Amino acid sequence: MRRRSPPTTALLALLTACGQPSVPPSATLGPAADADQCEAIRRAGPPATRRDSIVDTLHGVEVSDPYRWLEDVEHPEVQAWMDEQDTYARAELRALPDRDTLRERLRAKIDVASVGLPMRRGDRLFFARHAPGAAQPVWMVREADGRERVLLDPMQLDPHGRVTIRRPQPSPDGRRVAYALSRDGADAATLHIREVDSGRDLPDVIMGARYAEPAWTSDGLAFAYTGLPDDPSIPAPELPSHAELRLHRLGTPAADDPVLYGPLGDTATFVGVHATDQGRRWVLSLHHGWSATDLYLREASAYARGSEGWQPLFVGHPAHGSVSFADGRAFVLTDLDAPRGRVIEIDPADPQPSRWREVVPQREATLQSATVHGGRLLLQYLDHAAAALEIHELDGTQVSEVALPGPTSVAGMAGRAEDPEVFLHLSAMDRAPRIATLDLRDGSLRTWETIEVPVDPHLVLERTTVQSKDGTAVSMFVLHRDDLQLDGDNPTLLTGYGGFGVSLTPGFSPTAALWAELGGVWAMPNLRGGGEYGEAWHDAGRRANKQNTFDDFIAAAEHLVAEGYTRPGRLAIRGGSNGGLLVGAVSTQRPELFGAVLCAVPLLDMIRFHRFGAGPTWIPEYGSPEDPEHFGWLWGYSPLHKVRPGVDYPPLLMLSADNDDRVDPMHARKFVAALQHAGADALLRIERGAGHGGSPRVADRIEAELDAMVFVLDRLGAAR
Repeated sequence: MRRRSPPTTALLALLTACGQPSVPPSATLGPAADADQCEAIRRAGPPATRRDSIVDTLHGVEVSDPYRWLEDVEHPEVQAWMDEQDTYARAELRALPDRDTLRERLRAKIDVASVGLPMRRGDRLFFARHAPGAAQPVWMVREADGRERVLLDPMQLDPHGRVTIRRPQPSPDGRRVAYALSRDGADAATLHIREVDSGRDLPDVIMGARYAEPAWTSDGLAFAYTGLPDDPSIPAPELPSHAELRLHRLGTPAADDPVLYGPLGDTATFVGVHATDQGRRWVLSLHHGWSATDLYLREASAYARGSEGWQPLFVGHPAHGSVSFADGRAFVLTDLDAPRGRVIEIDPADPQPSRWREVVPQREATLQSATVHGGRLLLQYLDHAAAALEIHELDGTQVSEVALPGPTSVAGMAGRAEDPEVFLHLSAMDRAPRIATLDLRDGSLRTWETIEVPVDPHLVLERTTVQSKDGTAVSMFVLHRDDLQLDGDNPTLLTGYGGFGVSLTPGFSPTAALWAELGGVWAMPNLRGGGEYGEAWHDAGRRANKQNTFDDFIAAAEHLVAEGYTRPGRLAIRGGSNGGLLVGAVSTQRPELFGAVLCAVPLLDMIRFHRFGAGPTWIPEYGSPEDPEHFGWLWGYSPLHKVRPGVDYPPLLMLSADNDDRVDPMHARKFVAALQHAGADALLRIERGAGHGGSPRVADRIEAELDAMVFVLDRLGAAR
């Protein structure tokens, strides 16, 4: 992983004065600069950025790249530029009004007592719990008699809060937990094993655990996992092609772990594994881009070696597949010949398609998941992007529909195949989340634990439909107070994603709830490229069809204006990652339609994205700039290359992270430089010690949301 040199003591003092809440813990701060120094930074304006005369000719097209030098984060000139840009941005943000009041209102929504989905193993429950004021959640274990204790505390591992615990996976008997540790929010991780009774870690440490999700054997003495080589000489874009499935036996050196499958040799394929039949069998999943899956089976054993013995179950089909088992019978959820999903039963001993039996046919709603619990099927549908749950017998006969209040989001579910009860995380944009248990025997829902977030009872969640440019109907959720006046002057924030088959559902968002409580409108359309309406919906917004995603978002913005919710000067847009590409594209295509832009950890240089970070893994979604036809798609909308001097672009706050090893921050740097050169109001805020998902520390997340909110309120002329 690349490491930056820490800012100088003088610069750290300026950062502190200008609102930088977190700095590298190893740094020594000098005397804090006063407000006059911060104001002087603001008056000086954004730092100057060097432009080079670099022009490539690609497939007959001249592509100017004056900010290529900003790609090299290790160069001292780039580091100095980043620090100066970040300091200027924070000076601007610190000067905005109502920060203290809004900070406390955000804290009341974010820094609350909360709990994650429990996992039952043996007689124990494992779950995350966050206490107000804590820097990060801790992982708990609850014994059969109800006693709880802390099992994993990231602050004990690093008192500075820079280490994050990810993906804990208990063994079937609940005696051990394999867990990943990452630093500064990075995807890169190491795998560790903790004994639950003693609370001590075994000496086993596995490097290269970015994708590792251990699948334990039934005796809890070994697990299969996805591993990467711990070799810094391998360029980051090539690393996914070296992924392989390995077997680790407790007490043996990780270097001796035998390979069960791979290496893949392909950056567009991902390999994963999970255990079934209480750890007696492994299911190997090969995900080919975001459009197809192969499934294989083999016996799970601490003595398994080599790549032989994987039995094909669902292989060679241009479709997704996931499997759940009951009494040796395989129930596969797939979109093969059913883009909105169906369930088929496959005999593992004779998996030929001619022997398949359709258990649940496709219907209008999109089938998101199908899992076996206590001898029944639990089906989760999306009905116009809101959750619907049904219980079926294994022959497909419907037993009951689970009653859910209003448009609801099921943010997660957890349960063993042998148990009739499942834990669900339920929420809605106008209701606080809760953890509930669903009993598949009678369809009853019971609250296991509530998450005490204050929510204004006057919030209203609407579900509406807009017409896109080509006439396609696009659903959208709109959140606001019940006394909203459709006078065309409400501050409105429109957010979206539209990619990789990801579905946006109406789950609770602390920021959305506060925005609506303040009198604003929060809108979230279900864009093509997502998975809300099945694989055909996804395919209609990727590769050659990517412009449909942007057209859908623009149509949603125009709808909000036409219906009197807002006007362009009061309309802000927000998106992160692929959603950052979304807001970058629409703000360069229709700059007059928006009053402000929040763009987080984005990809924006669509001509060079495949050369950095995890870029090659996204080629199946976007296309390859090396292919002449694909280049035409990408060149048609690449946001970086659409910025032109003389255009009145909306103000932009770029939310970047200095340790993002998924989407390289070079995208954010180059785009801000281009906008500033074009005369736009563009700020680059860099979260220090943070990765693609932001900072692991709650206080940092509150400050980031605060800066985003005060920026938008100010630029929309709606500061309170």
